[in-house]
Amino acid sequence: MKKIIAILLAVVLTLSLCACGPKEGAAEFTMTVGHSQPEGNPRTTSMDKFAADVEAATEGRVKVSIMGAGQLGNEKEMLEQVVGGQIQGMRGGQYDFSPRLLMFTLPFLANDRAEVTALLNSDLAKKIGMEAEADTGTVIINMCDAGGFRQFSNNEKVIKTPSDLEGLKMRSNGMKTIDLTLKALGATVVTVPYNELYMGLKTGLADGQENPWVNVEGMNFHEAQKYFTEVNYQFHPDPFYVNADWWNALPADLQTIVMDCATDMGTYNDELIDEVQQASRDAIEAYGCEIYVPTAEELELFKEAVKVTYQQCIEEGILTQAELDELLEIVEKA
Repeated sequence: MKKIIAILLAVVLTLSLCACGPKEGAAEFTMTVGHSQPEGNPRTTSMDKFAADVEAATEGRVKVSIMGAGQLGNEKEMLEQVVGGQIQGMRGGQYDFSPRLLMFTLPFLANDRAEVTALLNSDLAKKIGMEAEADTGTVIINMCDAGGFRQFSNNEKVIKTPSDLEGLKMRSNGMKTIDLTLKALGATVVTVPYNELYMGLKTGLADGQENPWVNVEGMNFHEAQKYFTEVNYQFHPDPFYVNADWWNALPADLQTIVMDCATDMGTYNDELIDEVQQASRDAIEAYGCEIYVPTAEELELFKEAVKVTYQQCIEEGILTQAELDELLEIVEKA
């Protein structure tokens, strides 16, 4: 029922924007874009910038309506709406329809912003993005950072080494690389949707979770967690999916403008993340949560424990050995 309501809302929004035919000064094209983050999150702020930039640069020919905070459903449901044409776009770390994007989420693949940027701007990233249209009927017009490096938290004990995760019920969003990583570290994996995670932690459905500082603070997950470990084990690409039929119907000049605005949005998003993640970490610590920073030796134990996931992802068809070598080379040169 929730999914049906979300789709109906998306259809009503699209029809209302298009109703009554063209008028003088009215938009020629309307673009409803969904995402799951709340007010104040870098994704929300950068999407608001995108909408304003597009409307200004196209002189109103393209009208953008941003529907955040999961108003149109969870990320998978929103992507299904993009594929089906009920909405024109969505942003978020949803890879069910383009699982090869998961290669960028291999644990401990990148160590800093320069390496993340090099990976997301690489020819390999562009190639994987181009596969989306053939596979899903969507076009990826930008790929930025979904929220910064991801950390572990739980309610039971301080996590210093992989052995501390053994037996903990750790929440995953169902992403293959998160599942494989948590299992490699000895945790019991439980799948909980992002917008239901707060209550899942409050009720004990999960003992712990993994998310970037900005997501934890923005969604108040720290109110339901006691111990955090700053492990920086993974980052997520944040693809901006657009319905291919809608995109291909745009005149070339408007495509160029929208693409340029999406590029600026992605750069702004990553700058915001770099600015706010320390503030989010400080707020979590000030709330009373304990943050543990592993030693170099302890961090190596985590990295060694998850090496098995690289071969598992090759066996799953997420990437080839040649593509893994290319990823590692990109990072090394960054």
